[in-house]
Amino acid sequence: MIHQFKEYFQSKIELTDEQFESISSSLKVKKFEKNEIVQFKGDILKYGFFVGKGLLRSYSIDSKGKEHIIQFAPENWFVSDRNQMHNEPSDFFIEAIEATEAVIVPDNFMSEASRKVPCLLALNVTMLHNSIRFMQKRINMLLSATAEERYLDFIKLYPNLTLRVPQWMIASYLGITPESLSRVRKELANKHFRP
Repeated sequence: MIHQFKEYFQSKIELTDEQFESISSSLKVKKFEKNEIVQFKGDILKYGFFVGKGLLRSYSIDSKGKEHIIQFAPENWFVSDRNQMHNEPSDFFIEAIEATEAVIVPDNFMSEASRKVPCLLALNVTMLHNSIRFMQKRINMLLSATAEERYLDFIKLYPNLTLRVPQWMIASYLGITPESLSRVRKELANKHFRP
């Protein structure tokens, strides 16, 4: 799993095995069972997760008990609650949808690693900007896109998740009812659309 984490970085920047070795001592691998809660709302964790195998989801539960999925994290995705950077309790739950193996990434990993391997600083900035772009697009889609547009964007973002995730979870992520999602899928099937 640590090897996969290294390959992820090496696919983004020129990073030698020796350089990775010098920054990886704080990394640990943890296995989670299917349906295991990895993080509870209110936790103050000092780390995030890089998914090597399996699938995590980040979600909140409103005052009526309804779940709202914020993010899915399949293989080679990161997921964390940014409140941890400020020593504040988490707003979200993180759950393993499948049996999952993840690299536990300390919240100061990138800043510490950048001191030893300066080229990681630019990658860290790029990753932060990508995360902000992702969230901005997600907010805009929830505010202004049709259910069909949201679903098509979901398929583009997560091309292999439609068979791995229950339909009610996809509907929750899209901010629509499962019935609306069924209607969208039926309409797209009538147009001979295949994900």
